[in-house]
Amino acid sequence: MKDQEQEEKTLPSHLETIDIEAFSTITSKDNHDLHTKAREAAAAEHTLTLKEAFKTHKLAIFWSVLVSTSIIMEGYDIVLVNSLYAQEAFAKRYGTYTESGGWQLSGAWQSALGAAPTIGAVFGAFINGYLTHKWGYRRVLLVSMVMITAFIFFLFFATSTTLLLVGLILCGLPWGVFATMAPAYASEVCPMVLRGYLTVYVNLCWAFGQLMAAGVMEGLVNRKDQWAYRIPFAVQWCFPLPLLCLFWFAPESPWWLVRTNQLEAAERSLRRLSSSLSALDAKHTVAMMVHTNSIELETETGTSYLDCFKGTDLRRTEIACLTFAAQVWCGSSLGGTPVYFFEQAGLSDSNAFKFNLGGLGLASIGTIISWFFLNRIGRRTIYVWGLAILFFCMLIVGCVSAGAGNGTTSSYCQAGFVLLWLLVYYLTVGPVCYAIISEVSATRLRNKSVCLSRISYYICQITGNVIEPYMVNPTEANWHGKTGFFWAGTCLVFLAWAFWRLPETKDRTFEELDLLFARRVPARKFRSCVVDAYAEGEGRVVKEE
Repeated sequence: MKDQEQEEKTLPSHLETIDIEAFSTITSKDNHDLHTKAREAAAAEHTLTLKEAFKTHKLAIFWSVLVSTSIIMEGYDIVLVNSLYAQEAFAKRYGTYTESGGWQLSGAWQSALGAAPTIGAVFGAFINGYLTHKWGYRRVLLVSMVMITAFIFFLFFATSTTLLLVGLILCGLPWGVFATMAPAYASEVCPMVLRGYLTVYVNLCWAFGQLMAAGVMEGLVNRKDQWAYRIPFAVQWCFPLPLLCLFWFAPESPWWLVRTNQLEAAERSLRRLSSSLSALDAKHTVAMMVHTNSIELETETGTSYLDCFKGTDLRRTEIACLTFAAQVWCGSSLGGTPVYFFEQAGLSDSNAFKFNLGGLGLASIGTIISWFFLNRIGRRTIYVWGLAILFFCMLIVGCVSAGAGNGTTSSYCQAGFVLLWLLVYYLTVGPVCYAIISEVSATRLRNKSVCLSRISYYICQITGNVIEPYMVNPTEANWHGKTGFFWAGTCLVFLAWAFWRLPETKDRTFEELDLLFARRVPARKFRSCVVDAYAEGEGRVVKEE
């Protein structure tokens, strides 16, 4: 005990004065000391069990879960906007009457309103890459909560589709911030053994938001007045104020503090995130973060958006962006928000909303079940097999529609396979994506890499939201379930990409992943390579097991 106290007294001089940008130029003695402490922290990361992590990192779990909860608002809105198209009161207020389809919002306005929050989120995500790099997670999150509280007024009091459009674009700005901040923050405040669970929780928040929206819409399905669509908009005010009060006390990411050379603050943040972390353990962990940063400096990893497309970081950006884009191209424009599709497939308004509610309930269950597979099977295996099953679900929907028409049996059969698609998606591609994008990027570029990946998703989502209404709408292409053929084709393309290009990131520290990418290890060999991040030169990536 006395030796440990003595060591705590002698360590600060190494960590409080070191400039992380000059890590490679410090004295040999200090360099050896830092490597020793960093190695000990890395070894502790690998030996920490899930049970121990839940016991010692309760506060890290709490703050990560709380920040991710902000995603519920975006998930809520995505289902809400698309579900409103099928609501009679909303269609009468903002749409037009047609002989073939009754009251309908035109395909053009459906596409515009569906794309509006995504357009705002693209700008919000892009700006967040700069803001978080400059000001940190906490301050940007607080300002974003104030913004969303104000912007909801546009939706609630909208008297025209134009005002709805403006309100949705404005709300998209903070939603873009929440969507990119949550997985990055989760990956930086928790130990490796919890990283997958807490980043995947982001997707569960999406599912909760969607389930909440479906429940609200189901509860108001028989209302015919303006409150049928104004109440769902007002429900969004339930989130910002309580979250704003709690976020005021949130700790800053220790990785961001290390990147900005605030090492003492990083130690304090680490001790706030773990109830059992001693001052000495905090210094060891900060030493590991400094060592990881030095590895990335060796590979000339910068901190700008342009650096995401240079050297080995180009490959990491490709993986992050296409992993997220696959969420759209595997069929989520049809399967993810299926109320309107169910109606056009022949189900009644009431049954369409009930099927949607049941499907989103399956989505929440699927995400929870995915936690049990995440650290047993691995990210890559779950993701690739998920895309394969989603491909067959969409293919069957198309075949049933083409072969059996739009009768009652066909309608329920198509709805059944769309529900199966939802369950499989939230078991595999949906949640695992968040773990992959949070782990695959360099720590110095994490926020910007996550922002770029989310922007790629938003761009694809805009495209999907424009295409899907035109394919399904009875006044446009009128394909009904045959749109499944289109989404099956795009899903197959991403399945081929994932098989050849998606690496396994399970059980790897950030410095180990840095070295695997720096040595250009093929994606399918990531799992089998042995990595010693503290060896010299080429010996760091040793061999295949």
